[in-house]
Amino acid sequence: MWGPALGLPPRLTLSVLGPGRCCILGSGASMRKDLRGRNRRGFSDFHPQPLSDLDCEESPSWVSKSRSEPTRHVTSKKLAKALVGTLLGHYRPSRQLLLECNPGPGILTEALLKAGAKVVALESGKTFIPHLESLRKILDGELQVVHCDFFKMDPRNQELIRPELSSHKLFQNLGVKAAAWSAGVPLKIFGILPSKYERKILWKIVYDLYSCASIYRYGRIELNLFIGDREFKKLTATPQRPDLYHVLSVLWQVACEIKILRMEHWSSFGLYTESGHLEKSKRRDPLHQMHQNLHLVRMTPRKTLFTENLNPINYDIFFHMVKHCFGKRNAPLLHHLRSLSTVDPGDILRQIRRNPGETVLRMYPQDFKRLFEAIEQSEETVFKWVYDESLDDIVI
Repeated sequence: MWGPALGLPPRLTLSVLGPGRCCILGSGASMRKDLRGRNRRGFSDFHPQPLSDLDCEESPSWVSKSRSEPTRHVTSKKLAKALVGTLLGHYRPSRQLLLECNPGPGILTEALLKAGAKVVALESGKTFIPHLESLRKILDGELQVVHCDFFKMDPRNQELIRPELSSHKLFQNLGVKAAAWSAGVPLKIFGILPSKYERKILWKIVYDLYSCASIYRYGRIELNLFIGDREFKKLTATPQRPDLYHVLSVLWQVACEIKILRMEHWSSFGLYTESGHLEKSKRRDPLHQMHQNLHLVRMTPRKTLFTENLNPINYDIFFHMVKHCFGKRNAPLLHHLRSLSTVDPGDILRQIRRNPGETVLRMYPQDFKRLFEAIEQSEETVFKWVYDESLDDIVI
């Protein structure tokens, strides 16, 4: 339970310095322009409610277009059987609800149902719907079929893009109720990230996670996603791989326990067109993809993610701090803190036991969280943060 967040002080924007570029922010201060109209107490441990968030990059244009890129699906029964054991683990399958994103021909769906799992098939391709419906009738199993694209659900700018189906409506129809953040995992989601939009989707989901929006209104939803080589390596990178270590590495590793479940070559999956036809992947895929692996990664939000000093109210400043640091990754920490905060940087660095001359490439993900919380809980001054609007929507 992260109940202390209910008692957080008001978010204050004190003053603007210069032509709309910089402002000094109080403890837990918002960087958003719509602050005055927001409800600061819109959360509880049992039914977390999201606040509107305009900090994320605008929803990418692809979400409004019909799918034209071929999609990857599990087509091997051997792989499907292996994935069933991986996804269901040692828990009783009948007690698990698993949302399968774009199951396509339903090879994995059938294997999950035969194992006794309760499955909701979220299929974006109309051509696969009749087959999945017939699968539900033949197996007489716990299967519900919903025509929607999970990866395009709940766009962050809903004024420009009207979603086909919101997670709120979906979960309401499924009878899923919000669970306490301190409770267990209410449901699992399995999917294969569209290769062309992996990074954009990972950014969108991590914003939802920290703000308790979209699916995370309902608790610590577990993601089981196949991710390509490039984004996987960045997602799991640490300072030991400075060439891959970046903002998303920090944000995801702070937020989730990340476990690598298995690795499969791209050729293990079938590539289907929008019309539902299986294609020969070797003729369609770029040369660099032919040598790629897909990594099945389990991302479970940490119970300890939210504290009095880092929560869905002030997470945007944490994002800003991390983006700022990676904007000049070779600059010393002391330089960054002088640009970010009015609190004595030397004192903060002593608290977290870091050398002022160190760079961000010596900071592990949890070090960034400790740094942020040390500044937030500092009693030296009420006005803790300096915010530069030019970094508001930078995605590094």
